[in-house]
Amino acid sequence: MITLKGEHIYLRALEPEDLDFIHSIENDESVWEISSTITPYSKFLIKQYLEHAHKDIYEVKQLRLVISSYDDEALGMIDIFDFDIKNRRAGVGVLIKASEDRKKGYGSEALKLLCNYCFNHLDLHQLYCNISEENEASIKLFTTQGFKNIGLKKDWNFHNGQFKNEYLFQLINNVH
Repeated sequence: MITLKGEHIYLRALEPEDLDFIHSIENDESVWEISSTITPYSKFLIKQYLEHAHKDIYEVKQLRLVISSYDDEALGMIDIFDFDIKNRRAGVGVLIKASEDRKKGYGSEALKLLCNYCFNHLDLHQLYCNISEENEASIKLFTTQGFKNIGLKKDWNFHNGQFKNEYLFQLINNVH
């Protein structure tokens, strides 16, 4: 049985009520480096995005889910992007919004649920993520879930006046 419910959190689809939550994340400059954002997003644009969030992953090639506590507090978001059905792979990204909610296992539980969903429901063969060489928390999160560091992209991202290296991590489903 496929489930997006864990012990402490569950993953749910985006709702119109998530407008302020998403707006606050997308306009938080402290996370722009990991999301490759360079300009703020208006509530109007995010509202339009939410109006189309119901579209099928096979059509739009991405899926964003909210990481929610069981008392329905939105804790963060987890994304599937670059969904490539021919090659049966996709990129994955995760963000826990509030620093006080980090290092509590929510990201790990969300990533585990998403990996199971991707491998068992979407029948993907592999997942990958891109992580800044300096992002030790994300490196730990993804390696704990079995992702392997398969390479370093030198001077890959330009941020705050300097080039930064980025790792490519990969998780291959060998069950098939």
